[in-house]
Amino acid sequence: MQGGVRRRGKRWYYYFDAGVVDGKRKKIERVGGNTKKEALEALRNALNEFEKAGTIVDETEMSTADYFDYWYKEYVLINCKYNTQEYYRRIIKNHIKPKLGIYKIKSLNASKLQEFINNKYTNGYSKSSLSNFLGVLSKALKMAVYPYQLIKENPMQYVKIPKIQENKKDEEDLKIITKEDFNKIIKRFPKESTFFIPLQIGFHTGMRAGEVCGLTWDHVDLESNTIRVTKTLIPKGKGVWELGPPKTQSSYRTIVIGQTLVNILKKHKKWQIENKLRYGKYYKESDFVCTKENGTHVTTNTLKYLSRVVNYELMIDFNFHSLRHTHATMLLEAGANIKDIQERLGHSKLSTTMDTYSHVTNKMKKESVDIFEKIISNNK
Repeated sequence: MQGGVRRRGKRWYYYFDAGVVDGKRKKIERVGGNTKKEALEALRNALNEFEKAGTIVDETEMSTADYFDYWYKEYVLINCKYNTQEYYRRIIKNHIKPKLGIYKIKSLNASKLQEFINNKYTNGYSKSSLSNFLGVLSKALKMAVYPYQLIKENPMQYVKIPKIQENKKDEEDLKIITKEDFNKIIKRFPKESTFFIPLQIGFHTGMRAGEVCGLTWDHVDLESNTIRVTKTLIPKGKGVWELGPPKTQSSYRTIVIGQTLVNILKKHKKWQIENKLRYGKYYKESDFVCTKENGTHVTTNTLKYLSRVVNYELMIDFNFHSLRHTHATMLLEAGANIKDIQERLGHSKLSTTMDTYSHVTNKMKKESVDIFEKIISNNK
């Protein structure tokens, strides 16, 4: 690695090349001391730290910035959904490149990467954000080892998220609404409005917003009273949407629905047929359940308007996911089997359901003790 020292005013500075970022060579220059000897010593120490920080690997001169550009192009754009692509792009652009991009990938070590995660923690980033930072770095550097064979070891295997004391989610955090609140929302968005059917499906099934918007009639059986969840509506680009797989493998599920929702959906299907005849060639033909009057499908972006109206006009703390939490909470409080609720929501683990709705399950535990106390008191 090239480097040198020079005098500027009364101080001596050292400098050296630090790799290529975005096709441009970066140079580090810092104060080395008051004498040339001090500057040369500072240069040797800086080069040693930069070049050999925890590794003796010398396979590539690629900078971290250029490597993540390469990884994003060759892996992320090909293998990840659009939302994931955008999220990874923002993490790389706004976090990884500004702090780590200048270093050569071979000089990244566990100490430097742990410092990166720790700084994000002290700057107030949530555990979820820290997990995402760690996940992107771990995946990318693991692939730098294999299959790309650019480094010999993944330093991220030694990096941990700092222990974070987090409060359990409570009812307010989950934005659970009351039945009265739901009735107010339905009064604002009655039958034949754009949001009536998405609201009813979300409230009666606990399905996620993307699952509701991606629901098609071939997955609704109004004779056996079931809805099959096998896809979700995801953005592919600005104004472009496509059907993709659900969030997780456990999200593939069949939900039994009640007669109330069945009757609502039967009337809605008839309404769609009437609109198709009325609009004629101007009707947007599709098999989507959730559509506007002209047949245009409802997207998750459309539902953001719904949330704004409910929050600012009706003064109800709400987002569409509130319907999912409300559905689960109502079932739990009514004594439904928590295993059935887990499968209904598509959670991969029972612990996820119990942790998410701990405010209800803790209440159920207390009620169980009260029941037992009542039994033994009656036997005295």
